[in-house]
Amino acid sequence: MERAVTVAKEIHVITGAFGYSGKYITKRLLDADCEVRTLTNSINRANPFGDKVKVYPYNFEYQDRLVESMQGASVLYNTYWVRFNHADFKHAIAVENTLKLFNAAKKAGIERIVHISITNPSEESHLEYFRGKAMLEKALIASGMSYAILRPAVLFGKEDILINNIAWLIRKFPVFGVFGDGNYCLQPIYVDDLAMLAIEQGMKRENVIIDAIGPETFTYLELVQCIGKIIGRPKPIIHIPDSIGYIMGWLVGKMVGDVVITREEIEGLQAILLYTNSPPAGKTRLSEWVKMNSNILGAKYASEIARRKNRKKSYDKL
Repeated sequence: MERAVTVAKEIHVITGAFGYSGKYITKRLLDADCEVRTLTNSINRANPFGDKVKVYPYNFEYQDRLVESMQGASVLYNTYWVRFNHADFKHAIAVENTLKLFNAAKKAGIERIVHISITNPSEESHLEYFRGKAMLEKALIASGMSYAILRPAVLFGKEDILINNIAWLIRKFPVFGVFGDGNYCLQPIYVDDLAMLAIEQGMKRENVIIDAIGPETFTYLELVQCIGKIIGRPKPIIHIPDSIGYIMGWLVGKMVGDVVITREEIEGLQAILLYTNSPPAGKTRLSEWVKMNSNILGAKYASEIARRKNRKKSYDKL
Protein backbone atom coordinates (compact mmCIF):
# COMPACT_ATOMS: atom_id res chain seq x y z
CA MET A 1 0.00 0.00 0.00
CA GLU A 2 1.45 3.35 -1.06
CA ARG A 3 1.98 6.04 1.56
CA ALA A 4 0.41 9.46 1.01
CA VAL A 5 3.01 12.09 0.26
CA THR A 6 2.51 15.45 1.95
CA VAL A 7 3.90 18.37 0.00
CA ALA A 8 4.78 21.37 2.13
CA LYS A 9 3.12 24.63 1.13
CA GLU A 10 5.37 27.40 -0.10
CA ILE A 11 5.81 30.04 2.59
CA HIS A 12 5.31 33.70 1.71
CA VAL A 13 5.91 36.64 4.05
CA ILE A 14 3.92 39.87 3.81
CA THR A 15 4.47 43.07 5.75
CA GLY A 16 1.30 44.57 7.20
CA ALA A 17 -1.21 41.81 6.46
CA PHE A 18 -3.87 43.61 8.52
CA GLY A 19 -3.32 46.98 6.86
CA TYR A 20 -4.40 48.31 3.47
CA SER A 21 -2.61 46.81 0.45
CA GLY A 22 -1.13 44.07 2.65
CA LYS A 23 -4.58 42.71 3.44
CA TYR A 24 -5.44 42.30 -0.24
CA ILE A 25 -2.12 40.62 -1.02
CA THR A 26 -2.61 38.27 1.94
CA LYS A 27 -6.09 37.24 0.80
CA ARG A 28 -4.77 36.37 -2.65
CA LEU A 29 -1.87 34.42 -1.17
CA LEU A 30 -4.27 32.36 0.93
CA ASP A 31 -6.50 31.81 -2.09
CA ALA A 32 -3.40 30.48 -3.89
CA ASP A 33 -2.96 27.97 -1.04
CA CYS A 34 0.28 29.49 0.25
CA GLU A 35 1.39 29.44 3.86
CA VAL A 36 1.47 33.05 4.99
CA ARG A 37 3.38 34.90 7.68
CA THR A 38 3.11 38.59 8.39
CA LEU A 39 5.51 41.10 9.91
CA THR A 40 3.67 43.96 11.56
CA ASN A 41 3.71 46.73 14.14
CA SER A 42 0.06 45.91 14.85
CA ILE A 43 0.08 42.37 16.20
CA ASN A 44 -3.13 43.07 18.12
CA ARG A 45 -5.06 44.63 15.23
CA ALA A 46 -8.31 42.93 14.18
CA ASN A 47 -7.26 39.87 12.18
CA PRO A 48 -9.63 38.86 9.35
CA PHE A 49 -7.60 35.72 8.61
CA GLY A 50 -7.60 34.00 12.01
CA ASP A 51 -4.97 31.30 12.43
CA LYS A 52 -4.35 31.12 8.68
CA VAL A 53 -1.66 33.79 9.07
CA LYS A 54 1.25 33.54 11.51
CA VAL A 55 2.00 36.90 13.09
CA TYR A 56 5.45 38.25 13.95
CA PRO A 57 6.55 41.71 15.12
CA TYR A 58 8.98 43.58 12.88
CA ASN A 59 11.90 43.32 15.34
CA PHE A 60 13.92 45.90 13.42
CA GLU A 61 16.18 46.33 16.44
CA TYR A 62 16.77 42.59 16.80
CA GLN A 63 18.18 41.36 13.51
CA ASP A 64 18.41 37.71 14.57
CA ARG A 65 14.71 37.61 15.43
CA LEU A 66 13.83 39.36 12.19
CA VAL A 67 15.84 36.78 10.25
CA GLU A 68 14.23 33.93 12.18
CA SER A 69 10.71 35.14 11.36
CA MET A 70 11.47 34.80 7.63
CA GLN A 71 13.46 31.57 7.61
CA GLY A 72 12.04 28.87 5.37
CA ALA A 73 10.07 31.37 3.29
CA SER A 74 10.65 31.93 -0.40
CA VAL A 75 9.05 35.33 -1.10
CA LEU A 76 8.75 38.60 0.81
CA TYR A 77 6.13 41.19 -0.16
CA ASN A 78 7.12 44.55 1.23
CA THR A 79 4.45 47.23 1.72
CA TYR A 80 6.14 48.87 4.73
CA TRP A 81 6.41 52.67 4.49
CA VAL A 82 5.15 55.96 5.96
CA ARG A 83 3.22 58.62 4.08
CA PHE A 84 4.73 61.69 5.75
CA ASN A 85 7.04 62.78 8.54
CA HIS A 86 5.48 62.93 11.99
CA ALA A 87 6.64 63.06 15.60
CA ASP A 88 6.09 59.30 15.85
CA PHE A 89 7.35 58.17 12.41
CA LYS A 90 9.65 59.55 9.72
CA HIS A 91 10.74 58.77 6.17
CA ALA A 92 14.38 58.42 7.24
CA ILE A 93 13.48 55.77 9.83
CA ALA A 94 11.30 53.95 7.30
CA VAL A 95 14.26 53.82 4.91
CA GLU A 96 16.57 52.58 7.66
CA ASN A 97 14.10 49.90 8.75
CA THR A 98 13.44 48.73 5.21
CA LEU A 99 17.18 48.29 4.62
CA LYS A 100 17.26 46.15 7.77
CA LEU A 101 14.34 44.16 6.37
CA PHE A 102 16.12 43.54 3.05
CA ASN A 103 19.30 42.48 4.86
CA ALA A 104 17.41 40.09 7.13
CA ALA A 105 15.53 38.64 4.15
CA LYS A 106 18.80 37.84 2.41
CA LYS A 107 20.21 36.18 5.55
CA ALA A 108 16.98 34.18 5.91
CA GLY A 109 17.33 32.80 2.39
CA ILE A 110 14.39 34.66 0.84
CA GLU A 111 14.51 34.00 -2.90
CA ARG A 112 12.50 36.98 -4.15
CA ILE A 113 11.25 40.32 -2.89
CA VAL A 114 8.18 42.01 -4.32
CA HIS A 115 8.61 45.61 -3.25
CA ILE A 116 5.96 48.34 -3.41
CA SER A 117 7.56 51.62 -4.46
CA ILE A 118 6.14 54.77 -6.13
CA THR A 119 6.01 56.19 -9.64
CA ASN A 120 8.99 58.32 -10.67
CA PRO A 121 11.30 57.82 -7.67
CA SER A 122 14.60 59.68 -7.85
CA GLU A 123 17.64 59.92 -5.61
CA GLU A 124 18.04 63.50 -6.84
CA SER A 125 14.54 64.51 -5.75
CA HIS A 126 14.25 67.07 -2.97
CA LEU A 127 10.99 65.37 -2.01
CA GLU A 128 11.90 62.94 0.74
CA TYR A 129 9.16 60.46 -0.14
CA PHE A 130 10.37 59.97 -3.71
CA ARG A 131 14.06 60.11 -2.74
CA GLY A 132 13.62 57.48 -0.04
CA LYS A 133 11.80 55.14 -2.40
CA ALA A 134 14.61 55.52 -4.95
CA MET A 135 17.24 54.70 -2.32
CA LEU A 136 15.39 51.51 -1.41
CA GLU A 137 15.03 50.45 -5.04
CA LYS A 138 18.77 50.91 -5.52
CA ALA A 139 19.55 48.87 -2.39
CA LEU A 140 17.23 46.05 -3.43
CA ILE A 141 18.71 45.87 -6.92
CA ALA A 142 22.21 45.78 -5.42
CA SER A 143 21.28 43.05 -2.92
CA GLY A 144 21.61 40.25 -5.44
CA MET A 145 18.17 38.87 -4.57
CA SER A 146 15.55 38.34 -7.23
CA TYR A 147 13.16 41.31 -7.22
CA ALA A 148 9.98 42.76 -8.64
CA ILE A 149 9.59 46.48 -7.96
CA LEU A 150 6.01 47.70 -8.37
CA ARG A 151 5.48 51.43 -8.74
CA PRO A 152 1.85 52.44 -8.04
CA ALA A 153 0.79 56.06 -8.36
CA VAL A 154 -2.33 56.24 -6.18
CA LEU A 155 -4.28 53.31 -4.71
CA PHE A 156 -8.04 53.20 -4.38
CA GLY A 157 -10.26 50.77 -2.50
CA LYS A 158 -12.63 50.62 0.46
CA GLU A 159 -9.84 51.32 2.97
CA ASP A 160 -8.32 54.12 0.87
CA ILE A 161 -7.45 57.52 2.28
CA LEU A 162 -6.83 59.95 -0.62
CA ILE A 163 -9.82 59.17 -2.85
CA ASN A 164 -12.13 58.67 0.14
CA ASN A 165 -11.16 61.97 1.69
CA ILE A 166 -11.62 63.87 -1.56
CA ALA A 167 -15.19 62.51 -1.54
CA TRP A 168 -15.54 63.41 2.15
CA LEU A 169 -14.45 67.00 1.49
CA ILE A 170 -16.88 67.23 -1.43
CA ARG A 171 -19.70 66.02 0.82
CA LYS A 172 -18.70 68.25 3.74
CA PHE A 173 -18.00 71.66 2.19
CA PRO A 174 -19.89 73.94 -0.23
CA VAL A 175 -16.90 74.36 -2.57
CA PHE A 176 -13.76 72.36 -3.34
CA GLY A 177 -10.34 74.00 -3.58
CA VAL A 178 -7.89 72.78 -6.21
CA PHE A 179 -4.19 73.64 -6.05
CA GLY A 180 -3.25 75.86 -8.99
CA ASP A 181 -4.79 74.98 -12.34
CA GLY A 182 -5.51 71.36 -11.37
CA ASN A 183 -4.19 70.06 -14.69
CA TYR A 184 -1.57 67.72 -13.22
CA CYS A 185 -2.23 64.05 -13.89
CA LEU A 186 -2.52 60.90 -11.79
CA GLN A 187 -3.34 57.26 -12.60
CA PRO A 188 -5.07 55.46 -9.71
CA ILE A 189 -4.89 51.67 -9.48
CA TYR A 190 -7.36 49.47 -7.63
CA VAL A 191 -5.73 47.94 -4.56
CA ASP A 192 -6.80 44.39 -5.48
CA ASP A 193 -5.36 44.82 -8.99
CA LEU A 194 -2.06 45.73 -7.33
CA ALA A 195 -2.40 42.65 -5.10
CA MET A 196 -2.98 40.41 -8.12
CA LEU A 197 0.07 41.89 -9.84
CA ALA A 198 2.14 41.35 -6.69
CA ILE A 199 1.15 37.68 -6.47
CA GLU A 200 1.87 37.12 -10.15
CA GLN A 201 5.33 38.59 -9.70
CA GLY A 202 5.90 36.61 -6.51
CA MET A 203 5.64 33.42 -8.53
CA LYS A 204 8.34 34.53 -10.97
CA ARG A 205 12.07 35.10 -10.60
CA GLU A 206 12.86 37.55 -13.40
CA ASN A 207 13.99 40.98 -12.18
CA VAL A 208 11.44 43.59 -13.20
CA ILE A 209 10.34 47.14 -12.49
CA ILE A 210 6.68 47.78 -13.31
CA ASP A 211 4.72 51.03 -13.25
CA ALA A 212 1.61 49.76 -11.46
CA ILE A 213 -0.93 52.22 -12.82
CA GLY A 214 -4.63 51.90 -13.53
CA PRO A 215 -6.43 52.12 -16.89
CA GLU A 216 -7.69 55.69 -16.43
CA THR A 217 -5.69 58.91 -16.38
CA PHE A 218 -7.23 61.97 -14.73
CA THR A 219 -6.11 65.49 -14.18
CA TYR A 220 -6.66 66.33 -10.52
CA LEU A 221 -9.43 68.69 -11.60
CA GLU A 222 -11.12 65.91 -13.61
CA LEU A 223 -10.78 63.50 -10.70
CA VAL A 224 -12.56 65.85 -8.30
CA GLN A 225 -15.29 66.60 -10.84
CA CYS A 226 -15.75 62.89 -11.60
CA ILE A 227 -16.10 61.91 -7.93
CA GLY A 228 -18.45 64.79 -7.15
CA LYS A 229 -20.73 63.98 -10.07
CA ILE A 230 -20.90 60.23 -9.37
CA ILE A 231 -21.64 60.56 -5.65
CA GLY A 232 -24.35 63.09 -6.48
CA ARG A 233 -22.60 66.05 -4.87
CA PRO A 234 -21.10 68.17 -7.66
CA LYS A 235 -19.59 71.28 -6.12
CA PRO A 236 -18.16 74.53 -7.47
CA ILE A 237 -14.38 74.28 -7.80
CA ILE A 238 -12.13 77.18 -6.90
CA HIS A 239 -8.47 77.43 -7.91
CA ILE A 240 -6.29 78.44 -4.99
CA PRO A 241 -2.57 79.13 -4.46
CA ASP A 242 -0.59 76.27 -2.94
CA SER A 243 0.04 78.17 0.29
CA ILE A 244 -3.66 78.87 0.82
CA GLY A 245 -4.51 75.26 -0.03
CA TYR A 246 -2.00 73.99 2.48
CA ILE A 247 -3.38 76.28 5.21
CA MET A 248 -6.93 75.14 4.48
CA GLY A 249 -5.78 71.52 4.62
CA TRP A 250 -4.01 72.22 7.92
CA LEU A 251 -7.18 73.73 9.38
CA VAL A 252 -9.30 70.75 8.30
CA GLY A 253 -6.58 68.50 9.75
CA LYS A 254 -6.90 70.23 13.10
CA MET A 255 -10.64 69.68 12.95
CA VAL A 256 -10.33 65.93 12.31
CA GLY A 257 -7.09 65.33 14.22
CA ASP A 258 -5.09 64.24 11.18
CA VAL A 259 -2.72 65.40 8.45
CA VAL A 260 -4.94 66.00 5.41
CA ILE A 261 -2.23 67.08 2.97
CA THR A 262 1.46 67.98 3.17
CA ARG A 263 3.48 70.53 1.25
CA GLU A 264 5.47 67.68 -0.32
CA GLU A 265 2.29 65.96 -1.48
CA ILE A 266 1.07 69.16 -3.12
CA GLU A 267 4.43 69.61 -4.84
CA GLY A 268 4.57 65.96 -5.93
CA LEU A 269 1.13 66.23 -7.50
CA GLN A 270 1.97 69.39 -9.39
CA ALA A 271 5.28 67.96 -10.58
CA ILE A 272 3.22 65.20 -12.26
CA LEU A 273 5.12 62.50 -10.36
CA LEU A 274 2.00 60.34 -10.14
CA TYR A 275 1.88 59.88 -13.92
CA THR A 276 3.85 57.75 -16.37
CA ASN A 277 3.66 56.84 -20.06
CA SER A 278 3.55 53.12 -19.28
CA PRO A 279 0.72 50.76 -20.25
CA PRO A 280 -1.82 50.11 -17.47
CA ALA A 281 -1.09 47.23 -15.10
CA GLY A 282 -4.58 47.22 -13.57
CA LYS A 283 -7.97 46.67 -15.19
CA THR A 284 -10.42 48.20 -12.71
CA ARG A 285 -11.56 51.69 -13.68
CA LEU A 286 -11.82 54.18 -10.84
CA SER A 287 -14.92 55.77 -12.35
CA GLU A 288 -16.74 52.42 -12.35
CA TRP A 289 -15.57 51.56 -8.83
CA VAL A 290 -16.82 54.94 -7.53
CA LYS A 291 -20.25 54.23 -9.09
CA MET A 292 -20.39 50.86 -7.31
CA ASN A 293 -19.40 52.45 -3.97
CA SER A 294 -20.99 55.89 -4.28
CA ASN A 295 -23.14 55.41 -1.17
CA ILE A 296 -20.17 54.76 1.15
CA LEU A 297 -17.31 56.68 -0.49
CA GLY A 298 -16.52 59.70 1.66
CA ALA A 299 -19.31 58.92 4.13
CA LYS A 300 -16.73 59.25 6.90
CA TYR A 301 -13.24 60.66 7.11
CA ALA A 302 -10.31 58.20 6.86
CA SER A 303 -7.52 59.18 9.27
CA GLU A 304 -3.89 58.28 8.75
CA ILE A 305 -3.00 59.25 12.31
CA ALA A 306 -5.85 57.22 13.80
CA ARG A 307 -4.67 54.12 11.95
CA ARG A 308 -1.17 54.52 13.32
CA LYS A 309 -2.23 55.29 16.88
CA ASN A 310 -4.95 52.68 17.20
CA ARG A 311 -3.25 49.32 16.64
CA LYS A 312 -6.30 47.19 17.45
CA LYS A 313 -9.23 48.19 15.25
CA SER A 314 -9.39 47.30 11.56
CA TYR A 315 -9.00 50.25 9.19
CA ASP A 316 -12.67 50.25 8.19
CA LYS A 317 -13.70 50.65 11.85
CA LEU A 318 -11.59 53.76 12.46
